[in-house]
Amino acid sequence: MREADRTTRERIADRLRAEPLSPADIAREFDVRASTALDHVDHLARSLEPTDEALMAAPPACNDCGFDGFDRLVNRPSRCPECKSENVSEPVFTVE
Repeated sequence: MREADRTTRERIADRLRAEPLSPADIAREFDVRASTALDHVDHLARSLEPTDEALMAAPPACNDCGFDGFDRLVNRPSRCPECKSENVSEPVFTVE
């Protein structure tokens, strides 16, 4: 199948099979907004459910206090709920 015939989500899934990416990495590589990248990743996670693959996520974490208990892994938190710091790393996704 030609690259032009493949959907953005199919191409994102292939990239996530090859290496872990953050929402910013996906947005940059596929020329979409970070929020759109998260929508694609969320949909991809649901699409993979009936298969033998799964979306794996390294959770976001606060770089100041170390908090990593965020509710939603497919999310870019703006602040840490513990210390209120805005120094929060992005989640990183991969397909395994």
